[in-house]
Amino acid sequence: MTTHYSKRRSKIKRNRLMGFRSRMKTKSGRKIINNKRRRGQMLNAAKR
Repeated sequence: MTTHYSKRRSKIKRNRLMGFRSRMKTKSGRKIINNKRRRGQMLNAAKR
């Protein structure tokens, strides 16, 4: 019996949705980036 992973999205699709460049495209995304910078959080969280 093999295990099935329910959240098996590719890294490319994840980066396109939640990556740095997709965040920088929109005004609200830039707001998210700036809030993370203010908190001193790592920005490339999608690569983990």
